[in-house]
Amino acid sequence: MNRYFAGEEFSEFEIRSALKNNVCNGSIVLMGMGSNMLAQGIYTTLDDIIKYFPSPDQKELNGINKNTNELVGLNYDFSKQKSAYVFKTMVDPYIGRYSFIKVCSGVLKTDDLLYNVTREEDVKIGKIYVLSGNKAQEVFELHAGDIGALAKLSNTKTGDSLATKTLPVMFAKTEISKPYTYKAYRAKEKSEIDKLAQAIAKLCEEDLTLRSVNDTANHQMLLYGIGNLQLEMIASRLLNEYKVEIILEEPRVAFKETIRKTSDVEYKHKKQSGGHGQYGHVKMRFSPSNDFDNAFDFGTEVVGGAVPKNYFPAVEKGLAECCEKGPLAGYPVVGVKAVLYDGSFHEVDSSEMAFKLATIGAFKDGFMKASPCLLEPIVTVRVEVDDKFTGDVIGDLTKRRGRVLGMNPTQTKKTQIEAEVPQMEMYEYTTTLSSMTGGTGAFSYEFARYEEAPKDICDKEVEKAKAMREAEKDE
Repeated sequence: MNRYFAGEEFSEFEIRSALKNNVCNGSIVLMGMGSNMLAQGIYTTLDDIIKYFPSPDQKELNGINKNTNELVGLNYDFSKQKSAYVFKTMVDPYIGRYSFIKVCSGVLKTDDLLYNVTREEDVKIGKIYVLSGNKAQEVFELHAGDIGALAKLSNTKTGDSLATKTLPVMFAKTEISKPYTYKAYRAKEKSEIDKLAQAIAKLCEEDLTLRSVNDTANHQMLLYGIGNLQLEMIASRLLNEYKVEIILEEPRVAFKETIRKTSDVEYKHKKQSGGHGQYGHVKMRFSPSNDFDNAFDFGTEVVGGAVPKNYFPAVEKGLAECCEKGPLAGYPVVGVKAVLYDGSFHEVDSSEMAFKLATIGAFKDGFMKASPCLLEPIVTVRVEVDDKFTGDVIGDLTKRRGRVLGMNPTQTKKTQIEAEVPQMEMYEYTTTLSSMTGGTGAFSYEFARYEEAPKDICDKEVEKAKAMREAEKDE
């Protein structure tokens, strides 16, 4: 600083040396401007990487010997045994499958036999490539510190460690962000469902921040990503690369149904159609069990053989079938206690099917008479923001029917806000948080429990269910 204020000039060598030292120790972060669409700034970026970024031989690299659990220093030394880390997988419909590797030690050559330490299996690497854009150039060897690609390693995934059996070194896996933005997706054409599933599986293998989840409770497929832009890009790639068009839409929330009061019902299933008829008669009580982890709790209080014991399993099967799709809005039923206390049977016409149908009728009647309601999933949300944004974030969470539990300082000198929010209110929260905090806020959430949904939410879902049933009838 004294030299600077004294008016002395610095040589180019001094400036570049100081800049490189600061970049290597992390005190300065280089930023460049350019456009990959117009191919502008690419040369400057690559030139800066060569001039200022640390060379592999200047960096320390340690792994764990899986046999001895001891630390092994490799440090990109080509004289040590072979090892590599798979940092990316590319599954392209045109150029094939490539596993991108960083050679951590030794020299990899064509047709070498390696050992996948992560999956504990041998790997024949075959040909070795260096990729430039989407063009693969075959090379005969890669040295420690080099980046290359191996083709057709079907069982080798991103994050795997490759080494030799004599020194099975495992490297720390790259920390992958957990995706919280999600949308429901489906193929535009029903004939392309299988093709879509295969394409999604390949894309998820390439990008570990992308997840496809089968939501069996609501009969929908969910696509999770880091943000809406990523999901839109995936839809574009599916159309352009795999020729599959998908529809992204707002997902249905995994509500559940339960009851708040007790009901006592009687239902008789009687049908005569020539020959043996059907006869099943049950008297049942339904009440809340308050156990939301289980659909129903079945008990019997039948005396005097009014309903033979061999029909009890049929009654339980009827209850299980009803709980899969509740009578209120079609969501799964939880927290119901059902007691069979009386009924009657016919020596000829009674059967397991008759008692099952009688139970289904009794359940639908008794459930609707016991003050039914919807349960909505509640998640625990943790939002990390700068202090100046805490007021805006808390206000927004409150608008989303959230309950703020507290605020704690973090090691990164930010504030972590913890709150409980209904999951349905977290839809597209990524965009809102990014807008409020200028892209500096981050959040995560995890399922906490189910709570009774407000009456207005319940009424809306019941109306939606009625509309869907009428639409299905019209079809």
